[in-house]
Amino acid sequence: MAAPMTPAARPEDYEAALNAALADVPELARLLEIDPYLKPYAVDFQRRYKQFSQILKNIGENEGGIDKFSRGYESFGVHRCADGGLYCKEWAPGAEGVFLTGDFNGWNPFSYPYKKLDYGKWELYIPPKQNKSVLVPHGSKLKVVITSKSGEILYRISPWAKYVVREGDNVNYDWIHWDPEHSYEFKHSRPKKPRSLRIYESHVGISSHEGKVASYKHFTCNVLPRIKGLGYNCIQLMAIMEHAYYASFGYQITSFFAASSRYGTPEELQELVDTAHSMGIIVLLDVVHSHASKNSADGLNMFDGTDSCYFHSGPRGTHDLWDSRLFAYSSWEVLRFLLSNIRWWLEEYRFDGFRFDGVTSMLYHHHGVGQGFSGDYSEYFGLQVDEDALTYLMLANHLVHTLCPDSITIAEDVSGMPALCSPISQGGGGFDYRLAMAIPDKWIQLLKEFKDEDWNMGDIVYTLTNRRYLEKCIAYAESHDQALVGDKSLAFWLMDAEMYTNMSVLTPFTPVIDRGIQLHKMIRLITHGLGGEGYLNFMGNEFGHPEWLDFPRKGNNESYHYARRQFHLTDDDLLRYKFLNNFDRDMNRLEERYGWLAAPQAYVSEKHEGNKVIAFERAGLLFIFNFHPSKSYTDYRVGTAFCTFKIVLDSDAAEYGGHQRLDHSTDFFSEAFEHNGRPCSLLVSKVLL
Repeated sequence: MAAPMTPAARPEDYEAALNAALADVPELARLLEIDPYLKPYAVDFQRRYKQFSQILKNIGENEGGIDKFSRGYESFGVHRCADGGLYCKEWAPGAEGVFLTGDFNGWNPFSYPYKKLDYGKWELYIPPKQNKSVLVPHGSKLKVVITSKSGEILYRISPWAKYVVREGDNVNYDWIHWDPEHSYEFKHSRPKKPRSLRIYESHVGISSHEGKVASYKHFTCNVLPRIKGLGYNCIQLMAIMEHAYYASFGYQITSFFAASSRYGTPEELQELVDTAHSMGIIVLLDVVHSHASKNSADGLNMFDGTDSCYFHSGPRGTHDLWDSRLFAYSSWEVLRFLLSNIRWWLEEYRFDGFRFDGVTSMLYHHHGVGQGFSGDYSEYFGLQVDEDALTYLMLANHLVHTLCPDSITIAEDVSGMPALCSPISQGGGGFDYRLAMAIPDKWIQLLKEFKDEDWNMGDIVYTLTNRRYLEKCIAYAESHDQALVGDKSLAFWLMDAEMYTNMSVLTPFTPVIDRGIQLHKMIRLITHGLGGEGYLNFMGNEFGHPEWLDFPRKGNNESYHYARRQFHLTDDDLLRYKFLNNFDRDMNRLEERYGWLAAPQAYVSEKHEGNKVIAFERAGLLFIFNFHPSKSYTDYRVGTAFCTFKIVLDSDAAEYGGHQRLDHSTDFFSEAFEHNGRPCSLLVSKVLL
């Protein structure tokens, strides 16, 4: 492993290396000013930035720039020409021969051979019929036939296929030539980048209460209005890129350019995004470029008959834990494929950005497996870092923000790599946000392992505020990960079986339901207010969805019972789910009004272990939480820098399933009495448990 640059060895060498790095990376000085502890790693940032710049320069010299380079989908695959003919192109460097077959030629495997070009590329032109109509009509089935160097005849789906379907009981997907006469016309422009990001993480297929795969149409008509009503301004769509195995949750991609056909047509997804835009909601795609399915019949694996092509050959090309293939990010054509994929979703479907899945796996040769990531900076530099993958991520962020300056990119990184969310000009990764993945783990740990009276307020505050200065985080109490079978959602950890028997308003509060409803609200609000510069909720969890997620699979007899969201529970006025739904809605609306997610990090004035009280100020608001399991307080002194207060959100209010113990007509006034490091303080009449 490479050792960090230190001034102790030879000061003159250290200074020379530091000055060279500062000269090569335009704004590295700003990064080192923000975090001086990164100075010993200045040469690492220099090397990363120079690699990024060199590849960008090479793309410019050899491809006419990244704009042209990222339009691979305009030539690769199968395309209708102006004269009615078809132009076909593939990259299959390990193939001996390439052919196109399908319905159009009676599935004759060799009647339409591709011509071999340089650099492993193959092309084919199919002239139109005599009446100038295309030989391959919209909706017909196709396959690429590969003859391998070992003599095998392989039937493959083009990596650039725009639509694939699985019919009936077929195991594998079929490639459908998608070329409708009329394409979808977008009616609404993209909304402006929101000041604060409130994300509703969504899965189209499970969005119905029925035991089936829901459609894009269903989501558009039934779920989008709910999201708007709840005050979210961003949707993160999961499992859109086509994946053969539904239970993979969309993380084993087989066709990267195809919107999943199990929910409907490409035009119906375009309509979903367009409708969201009409509501002022931006839409992010959960993009999976960290790995790919091992499927060969309907995936990228073994496309040209070799174990390489899009992936590393040998052990480096396989993720043992995920049983999937790993991209060769240094390959020219892999870069073209992945960058073109990014552009495709931005332009063809008008997505407003991306949540990049599995970034930790990409960043390190060890893929984060078995790594604790203590925070020691040496863990983020040196030979364990896959700088080819990091360079790809820098290129992807550069492309996204060049094409759509208001676009948003989020990194799913558990390692906490420094500068991942800093500008590329500083030597950073260029992401706008990273997911604060330690926060949901902390809540689950507290609920699983600790009694209420043993909750550590300092530990909670530390987890919620432990983020790098000027690198934005998306905070969340739970995502889809915590809802999956084998774990439990927060609501289930809090209330478990009583959710089936005691959620009716016609029955008295039991201690379990009362505690569960109150803590569910408090956990969400403190995460929202203190945990980051953005907030995320997984669909249904806002109202305490009563069951985990489990997709149809052999282990559950292919049941859809748990692969659904029971939104109707919030519409039943006799059930207490409505209280949690109301609180989530008003919490988001209050954030829209005051903008705490866009405000500087909160000032925490109190984290009292005995009283179990946490108090902090952010965006002109004073947040007070009492986590004590049995004590409320009267005339409780809280430090502040503000003067006059009025209750704007009260978890104890009746509409949120509370006990209505606070008088909302009361104004509170602070006095010039220093307390907990704040210049003023006020006596709060009641701080309720």
